[in-house]
Amino acid sequence: FCGLLLIAELLLCVIIIKKVPYTEIDWEAYMQEVAGPIERGDYNYENLEGGTGPLVYPAGFVYVYSLLYHVTDKGENILLAQYIFAGIYVLFVAFLMDIYHKAKAPPCLLLLVSLSRRCHSIFVLRLFNDGIAMLLLYVSVSLFIRHRYLIGCLFYSLAVSIKMNILLFSPALWLVLIHTYGFFGSALPLSICAAVQVLLSAPFITVNLQGYLIRSFNLGRVFIHTWTVNWKFLPEDIFVSKELAISLLVIHLSLLVYFIVYKWKLPPYSRPSSSCSSSSSSSPPLSP
Repeated sequence: FCGLLLIAELLLCVIIIKKVPYTEIDWEAYMQEVAGPIERGDYNYENLEGGTGPLVYPAGFVYVYSLLYHVTDKGENILLAQYIFAGIYVLFVAFLMDIYHKAKAPPCLLLLVSLSRRCHSIFVLRLFNDGIAMLLLYVSVSLFIRHRYLIGCLFYSLAVSIKMNILLFSPALWLVLIHTYGFFGSALPLSICAAVQVLLSAPFITVNLQGYLIRSFNLGRVFIHTWTVNWKFLPEDIFVSKELAISLLVIHLSLLVYFIVYKWKLPPYSRPSSSCSSSSSSSPPLSP
């Protein structure tokens, strides 16, 4: 069933590419942003920008889209880029299927993915970096459920390097690592996450550390109301207000504290669980 669904997904992507007009939103800006290091040798993040504004994604984004820049003739061959993203989408669905299978989810749920107009649009019509980031995240989740925590952290950090939003998954990851390695032992896998960020960003932080951190991990960035989906019901003046941003942040942090204190059972701090020493025989650190 899964194999047939993947083939159907690939065919559907080809049909969408051929029949539905490509939507230009960020692709040209992406190409302009990565042209700085490629064409000018400029690794100062404060100088990297495109038609939609400054570069606001971490270093992994630059490497991935630099590769696409070369493969697609400086971004001119959009059709080739769409087919590349169709392949990325099929991989994305394949890893999602693997996670669903491990969770013993009903196969019919996979059909909901195939019916998602938004998912197909993000990958093959918009060429957004969200798809690449989520593919890497699902690779890491697939590794985590097999108790491959160290290499899973590597892929998780690669996902963060494509788009900062992936950090929203970090509280859950930290909890899993504490259950597996103990409080202090979790420093090892977390150090892998940090090392990946440092290595990828090295060419940029050696030129302008502050500029890189402010641009790529800017928590105060104001988003454009035109492109929001979930908050479209709000008036624009409220959507862009600092009051809304601060309120959402406070609610988010409050819920995290609530779950840590009242819902999540933390293990003893000083010792790792058995899953750390014997990944093949251990049970998952948390129930689904």
